[in-house]
Amino acid sequence: MDTRWKPSVTVAAVIERGGKYLLVEEHTPEGLRLNNPAGHLDPGETPAQGCAREALEETAHAFLPTALVGVYLSRFQRPATGEDITYVRFAFCGELGEFDTTRALDQGIVRTLWLTPEEVRASAARHRSPLVLRCIEDHLAGQRFPLGLIHTDAAVTAGQD
Repeated sequence: MDTRWKPSVTVAAVIERGGKYLLVEEHTPEGLRLNNPAGHLDPGETPAQGCAREALEETAHAFLPTALVGVYLSRFQRPATGEDITYVRFAFCGELGEFDTTRALDQGIVRTLWLTPEEVRASAARHRSPLVLRCIEDHLAGQRFPLGLIHTDAAVTAGQD
């Protein structure tokens, strides 16, 4: 059987304000975990658009990606089911916008938290993925790439009005 490997593409927002990072606490099959506001890239959107959408859905904050922090490849093997998933994550930093008091957080999100880098490091055992801390460490190190580094062909977003 010829099976093509298809990694899952995800997008994540690395949001810092006043020396603290915005994380979400969410229900997962492995229990309550901490994550960057993040999720899967949807059909018809660019990685930056997907990141803005996920940040809004999970935090109720508008978010405008202004730079790429990094592109990450990670593998996760779910202990309970043996599921083996490889993720390609595009992590962005940017401008945090208004908080929408009328918007409910996405299903599974329990709450948002503002944590210092020390608190993020200390909570590593509760992270959904090792990429949570890695993205923050790269952001702290000043790693930024222009959004133009990612090219999205017009055919991807055609008809998405």
